[in-house]
Amino acid sequence: MTVVYTDKIASRGGFGSFWKLLARWRGSVYKVVWQDMLAYLIFYYFINFIYRFALDETHQRNFEQLVIHIARFRGFIPLSLVLGFYVSLVVSRWWGVYQCIPWPDKAAIIVATHLPGQSPEVKEARRDILRYINLTIALTFKMVSPPVARKLTSLNAFVSAGYLTEEEKGILDDLDAKSKQHKTWVPVLWACERAEQARKDGHLSDLGQRVIMSEMLELRGCCGSLMGWNTYNVPLVYTQVVTLAVYSFFFFSLIGEQFLDPAKKHEGHNIDLYVPFFAFLQLFFYISWLKVAEALLNPFGADDHDFEFVPMLTRHLEMTALLSELSLNHIPKKAPQAHEESTKLQYIDDTAHCDVGEYDPLTL
Repeated sequence: MTVVYTDKIASRGGFGSFWKLLARWRGSVYKVVWQDMLAYLIFYYFINFIYRFALDETHQRNFEQLVIHIARFRGFIPLSLVLGFYVSLVVSRWWGVYQCIPWPDKAAIIVATHLPGQSPEVKEARRDILRYINLTIALTFKMVSPPVARKLTSLNAFVSAGYLTEEEKGILDDLDAKSKQHKTWVPVLWACERAEQARKDGHLSDLGQRVIMSEMLELRGCCGSLMGWNTYNVPLVYTQVVTLAVYSFFFFSLIGEQFLDPAKKHEGHNIDLYVPFFAFLQLFFYISWLKVAEALLNPFGADDHDFEFVPMLTRHLEMTALLSELSLNHIPKKAPQAHEESTKLQYIDDTAHCDVGEYDPLTL
């Protein structure tokens, strides 16, 4: 799930302020690249040992020519350009997904404001509208998030969780028998009908009914956008090109970065360090970019970088429950008029005795 770390750097600055974060494992880049980098080292030294100890002079000379040739043309792969555009596209998509996540807070506050009162009819209307809001969000999350789908496996699970009544479940079952299209629009329709009924009963004004319906349609738009982000991905051909480019560089780097015998005086191979520090570092950054894009490409799962939809649903239920039971005891009373007049008089008295020069901005 999402790793929160901004509170650790809120008041930090200067040299080494991020070092503690670099040492963290959960949600880190090391966690997603260590297998690829370990495979690179294993294959690199396997080839290196064969070159040093298993090949005769003739085959060593042929291998050295191959290393020099690959090292010369390996840089022609426009990896930085291709990978940079791809990561930028995926990050923009990830941010777009976040902005489309539906939240019930605004709708719940509007309902609590325009549909006040503690009579049984009003309280029931508030609960129904807010329950339909949560049902819309839960049905949407179930379609896009595997963790939510595992938690809410069927409509019976929605009934057990308090999202649906048995009668409403029967209506959705009948609609499922008629069409396999998603039914996230149904609770929106129910909420609008419930608001209309409250208006007819005299509990809701015409303005309040229009505002609630407008907010419900906006919420429905967020749910539709979220399903759209889940359905329409980055074109597969783009992902394939980037992946092939990175792992082609990975493969050619295994040979092109081999250290050759300095005694043979090949150009550019006058030193033998045995450990390819710079090649390893370069590949680490390229693989990291690719893994970051893979992690952010689908943020609906249960990885360290995905959105936490299951806790989000729990939070939405608690928030709407608080707002549906809101009473006058939860709203502060207006301050007494005498207190306001005394405050104004005190302010006037204070400003009458102050020296204007003390507040000259040029002296601050």
